[in-house]
Amino acid sequence: MTKIETLVGSIRKILLYPIYDGDTVHLTIGTFLTIIVALIGVTYLLKLIHKIVAVKLPEEDKNKFESIFQFFKYLFYILVTVVILHTSGVNLTVILTASAALFVGLGFALQYLFQDIISGILILLDQSLHVGDIIELENKVGRVFEIRLRTTRALTRDDKVIVIPNHKFLTDAIYNYTQNHKTTRESIKIGVAYGSDVNLVTQLLKEVADEQKGVLRSPKPFVLFDDFGDSALMFSLNYFINDSFSDPSTKSSMRYKIDAKFREHNVVIPFPQRDVHVYQSGKSV
Repeated sequence: MTKIETLVGSIRKILLYPIYDGDTVHLTIGTFLTIIVALIGVTYLLKLIHKIVAVKLPEEDKNKFESIFQFFKYLFYILVTVVILHTSGVNLTVILTASAALFVGLGFALQYLFQDIISGILILLDQSLHVGDIIELENKVGRVFEIRLRTTRALTRDDKVIVIPNHKFLTDAIYNYTQNHKTTRESIKIGVAYGSDVNLVTQLLKEVADEQKGVLRSPKPFVLFDDFGDSALMFSLNYFINDSFSDPSTKSSMRYKIDAKFREHNVVIPFPQRDVHVYQSGKSV
């Protein structure tokens, strides 16, 4: 026997040396090394694919691609490991059957996790949500600053971070203020006293909108005479802006100006009043 044959035999003996030798599962050093080499090869292949694809993507889509890529990377690792174990003679059916109860328990425990991941993939693929979008969920308004595979993060108007599980976007009604475009229509409700000059009120409200920084000139602001209220004539000042996230400060500034203009022109903003009649011995007092 030559030295080469002796060396080959020694290597084969090492590779076939059992790490675990059970009734249904037989793992050798060779199988273990094969898995390591295969995972290294898959890692380099995925890095090459990532480099080729990422170069052609716009900057705003790179984060989305990164989230999807990470998910499929781990999925490929699992598939490669399973295939190598199967081709090495490991009876995976027995292992899966023996672990069925464990998998069922894990399935119940991780059902929301899988829902979030699938929802995250759908969000990234169908472009229903983008970084920078203004959304409203459960009466909270926030600006999306990060979309991950399991969660989406948004910054609220009071500078707090809200973490939203991605399945919420499939199961709950969520307002996306900027889904189609950044321009949104906002409004301020105002009540004036009965007997006020409604044309003057309309003119003053339009002046406030025209003077306010951030309010768009096109489409033009407009005023609606909404209703005859219990204690006031109800108007709404409607205007368009490009930044609905900061709208509360815009509304506050406009209310200050409305109050000043109404005082200047003697337009009264009433408060609810009630007439109380006291009857004594059948007569009004």
